[in-house]
Amino acid sequence: MGYGTTNRSARVRQTVLMGLMFALAMVLSYVESMITVPGLPPGVKLGLSNIVTMYCVFFLGWRQAYTLAVLKGSFALLTRGFTAACMSTAGGLVSVTVMLLLILPKKLDLSYTLISVLGSLGHNFGQLLMASVIMKSGFVIYYLPIMAVSGVGMGVATGVLLRVMLPYMNKLQLVKH
Repeated sequence: MGYGTTNRSARVRQTVLMGLMFALAMVLSYVESMITVPGLPPGVKLGLSNIVTMYCVFFLGWRQAYTLAVLKGSFALLTRGFTAACMSTAGGLVSVTVMLLLILPKKLDLSYTLISVLGSLGHNFGQLLMASVIMKSGFVIYYLPIMAVSGVGMGVATGVLLRVMLPYMNKLQLVKH
């Protein structure tokens, strides 16, 4: 087997893996849309699809994580419109950036849950920033306390769920260790 074949095989594997990650993120997003949590303020969601984004950050790499964030924004455009796409993309890109900055210095050795919480807070900050641009108003800052509290809660939930799912994901041997 020549060099070109091996390289092509790796690219095909990577493309298929990203397709699976995107599909899983969309399924989790759909499942989340069917879950009603009474008392949640407007705009607050569980963020189940962010589990897949975190998996990309931790195990697949920065390109894949950013690609997934953009794909999720594109999906939001197709299913919920332009504003949702802007909010999703802004939140996703900020979140991925925050998490990558936290895992780059290997000596920090932070838990998945802590990184998830900080990524969730970054996601909410990115969304609020985009909302202020769209609305041409700084008044969205008053929503910051609600989004901060929800960011911590949802970040803990998704971080714990990632930790629970990892043994099953590892059995699939998606990533070569």
